[in-house]
Amino acid sequence: MAKRDYYEVLGVAKDASANDIKKAYRRLALKYHPDKNPGDKEAEAKFKECAEAYEVLSNPDKRSKYDQFGHDGLRGSGMHDFSHMNVEDISGIFGDIFGDFFGGFGGSSRGARRNGPKRGLDLETSVELTLNEIAEGCERTIEFTRQDECDACKGSGCSKGSKPTTCATCGGSGQVARGGGFFQMVSTCPTCNGSGQVITNPCKKCRGTGRVPKKRVVTVKIPAGVHEGQGVRVAGEGEPGTMGGPRGDLYCYIRIKAHPFLMRDGSNLIATVPVSFTQAALGASIEVPSLNGTKQFKIRSGTQYGDVFRIKGQGLPDIRTGRRGDQLIRITIETPKNLTPRQKELLEEFEATGDKKEKTESSNFIEKLKKYFGK
Repeated sequence: MAKRDYYEVLGVAKDASANDIKKAYRRLALKYHPDKNPGDKEAEAKFKECAEAYEVLSNPDKRSKYDQFGHDGLRGSGMHDFSHMNVEDISGIFGDIFGDFFGGFGGSSRGARRNGPKRGLDLETSVELTLNEIAEGCERTIEFTRQDECDACKGSGCSKGSKPTTCATCGGSGQVARGGGFFQMVSTCPTCNGSGQVITNPCKKCRGTGRVPKKRVVTVKIPAGVHEGQGVRVAGEGEPGTMGGPRGDLYCYIRIKAHPFLMRDGSNLIATVPVSFTQAALGASIEVPSLNGTKQFKIRSGTQYGDVFRIKGQGLPDIRTGRRGDQLIRITIETPKNLTPRQKELLEEFEATGDKKEKTESSNFIEKLKKYFGK
């Protein structure tokens, strides 16, 4: 299903300010939050859709790419896959906003778990395939760089022999409260960023982040019949989660290398083949391109410009059913440019000997033209 426009999702204009976008998201997230709509799958889907839209439109760089290139411009920008995330993970990403929502309701249980396990980021890459590889399916070796656990500190972010300490600002809860009574506002702790801990002696290799860039090589199995822009998911090959959360996934998006003779149309392949005037008029055996080399194909006499012939089962497989499409041969007719005097004489003789009573497309056209203009 095609994604909706992010501005439409949040109900804001394309020139909306950052504050307007935040207000719109707060309103919709509160409306569709699963705590207010228990068991409502439609509300949960809308909640995740709003979160995805807000992640893009609240980030100036991602918003700029989206405004210029739409959804395609966001590939490889570290987008979260909200459709596979639970509400706790989303709450963790937009910490202080959700704190503002639920602090006044006695402290949501979801907010309290915000510094718990969180799923890692999904990663994206692309792979270019030929039509032959799409026809049969293939395996590709993909090399990419991802943020991974630091070997020196085992992901803790602390130098050897030291440990994180409890954050003095929030007391280890990852949250701080402002105000009081019914309207108490809860937000992410600014000192520890919601983790509940601070690192006083950071690891020198990763500078306290617990992550370092590492190269990774994986083999991706690509099914036959994939389409341009389709993503092949490789589970668990994204970046690691935090606090024991699972890894994200790797998505390999398909690009199709242009074929010199064949064009894809769904599961069908189209080849445009030029023939001479005499071949079209008399019929002929012509050579046509296919995925497996050239083939001889017979066209009937009287073939017209634009006629399409079909070779059953010579197209691409459907990714769901495996059933192959057809190859279509679209005919174009070349008109001679530099005729010899003898050729002109023969063509004039041919025209003179034609059956004047025969209804042709050209005669029908002239008749219709005269009738329309009253001649």
